[in-house]
Amino acid sequence: MQGLVYIFIVLAALGIAGAAYFGLTFSPIEAFVTAIAFGGVAVMLLERALRQRAEARLERAIEDLSRLLSTDAQAGAVLSQRINAIADANAGSRLEAIEADISVLGTVIRQVAEAVAEIEDARRGAGAAPLPPELEKLDDDTFPEPVIPVELLKEAIAENRLICHIEPVITLPQRRPHGYDIVPRLMLEDGELADAPDFMPRRGNDEVVQRIEALALEEAIVIARRARTAGQPIRLFVPISRATISDPNAVAQVFASLDANRAIADGLVFSVAQAEWRAMPLSEKSVLSQIGHRAATFSLTGATSLRFDFGELEGIGFTSVRFDASRFLRNPEEFTDFHAGDVAAYARRYHVDLVATGIVDEQQLLTFFEDGIVLVQGPHISGPGPVRPDLLVERPVAAPAPRRAEAQ
Repeated sequence: MQGLVYIFIVLAALGIAGAAYFGLTFSPIEAFVTAIAFGGVAVMLLERALRQRAEARLERAIEDLSRLLSTDAQAGAVLSQRINAIADANAGSRLEAIEADISVLGTVIRQVAEAVAEIEDARRGAGAAPLPPELEKLDDDTFPEPVIPVELLKEAIAENRLICHIEPVITLPQRRPHGYDIVPRLMLEDGELADAPDFMPRRGNDEVVQRIEALALEEAIVIARRARTAGQPIRLFVPISRATISDPNAVAQVFASLDANRAIADGLVFSVAQAEWRAMPLSEKSVLSQIGHRAATFSLTGATSLRFDFGELEGIGFTSVRFDASRFLRNPEEFTDFHAGDVAAYARRYHVDLVATGIVDEQQLLTFFEDGIVLVQGPHISGPGPVRPDLLVERPVAAPAPRRAEAQ
């Protein structure tokens, strides 16, 4: 095609030369020069047009190549992300977790099937099936009424004779303190100390319970702040009950205390009894969630069973569950259908620790350590004792305090 254009240019130049020679009486040399000049200009214009066309085509090709490279780069980035995700995924641990869940589920299904079979056999044999042990009420109200009347308790609180001691929770095997319970105790007129079961109201008198729990929280905040200032952060377990959680004014005071002490709120753990937890409606459980949003956590105490939805406990903010050590060792199937070590490992996956309380001898410590339960508390370790004087709330007391033991 390009050669044909050049032929047309040559023919046009010859035509121009003939017209100049015959029509314009140019000499042969002048006609020849005119033809060459015309041909050169025509060739230059043609080459310029061809060059512009080639440059435009090259630019379009470069743009297409850039788009292809950009697409390839995006595809490479997506592939790299997927490869990194696959590389970071710990498939082994996930498979182990799935296998553990399947094993637990299989055991539960088998036990449910056995329980159903026993119930059906009992119905066929006796005409009516008794309730299975799991459905019997385990937390009956068997505790005696407090021996100190409410009037004397109010009088003692007004006289600042309610003091707070601490009782350690230790970690095995080093026996280092994991935290301390705030234990309200009542100093009697003769200097003796009464424990909470002797004076804490069990029914009604919510305002007295609220006052005691508010004093315990105040004491815990002062201890935590002074321990943090001394460079020795401390974890404190503070009692809280439905008497406080169900009262809007008491809850507002708890919120205000936590908001004003956010620096040490992560060191406060509110202890909630299992009986209280079971009786809580959703509105009160939502209050616990709001407390958890302020960096505080919770501990479930007095557990009579370890058959919990640990995922629910973790979601609200529970970090530990306490149970009676002697009762567990005497009748473990009353608490769980699995081995203690399996239950401890399963709860730990939800960041919930099991705490054995009421330890009375060294053999119990050894047994729980072998089962993977490393948090313990009890009289064999240490009973409730006074806090170091430099960590106490500065308020007068009605009688001289007994011998003090420093918190570790």
